[in-house]
Amino acid sequence: MKWKRARLVASGAMLALTACGKEAPQPQASAAVAEAHEPALPPVMGEEVKIVALGDSLFAGPGLDPGQNYPSRLEAALRARGVNARIMNAGVSGDTTADGLQRLDFTLNSLPKSPALVIISLGGNDMLRGLPPEQTRANLDAILERLGGRKVPTLLLGMVAAPNLGADYAKAFNPIYPALAKKHGAGLVPFFLQSVVGHPELVQADHIHPTAPGVELLVRDTVSQVVKELPATSTAPPSPH
Repeated sequence: MKWKRARLVASGAMLALTACGKEAPQPQASAAVAEAHEPALPPVMGEEVKIVALGDSLFAGPGLDPGQNYPSRLEAALRARGVNARIMNAGVSGDTTADGLQRLDFTLNSLPKSPALVIISLGGNDMLRGLPPEQTRANLDAILERLGGRKVPTLLLGMVAAPNLGADYAKAFNPIYPALAKKHGAGLVPFFLQSVVGHPELVQADHIHPTAPGVELLVRDTVSQVVKELPATSTAPPSPH
């Protein structure tokens, strides 16, 4: 019964969130059409660029075929731009910011060396469960503090509160991501799901998770920010010998 109730709350919250975004820009009709007008992309070259995607189901990709989740499609988009990216998908469905903090060190210690970038998408489950925003803030603050101690660049994919949680909750929750990004010098996408809000055809039947075309739009609208946050040596062509 608890699980069913949580699902109902989550679905209701995301339905309300979607309803509030009717003014969102319309997605491009076809990514293929857009790409047809773009210049030829450079070949993949240089040393492999390791990126960690630390998040919840928005990274894990429930309801999608293998290779259709956000980290996989982002990796492909980066490689299409000549970045020799390899993304470790550390997305776990249902994870809160507390869960992400708990497994952060284990995730990083499993790598032979520090990643070039950590992308963080956590806090959506905190919001859907109505957890206190101060807890969400404290957990994300601790995650960014630890990554800063390791001198690992970070990119925060922000979330906003669903309107049915009330104005007071939104007032406490919504400023978390921009405030922490500024405090820690992290990159920021203010609202990760902006591309699919107001477009129910881009969201699965659970009213929460993007469809495969929805993921493509999320990638399209965030890949430039990801490239911006990578160290310059990660995107520069190798020096001639």
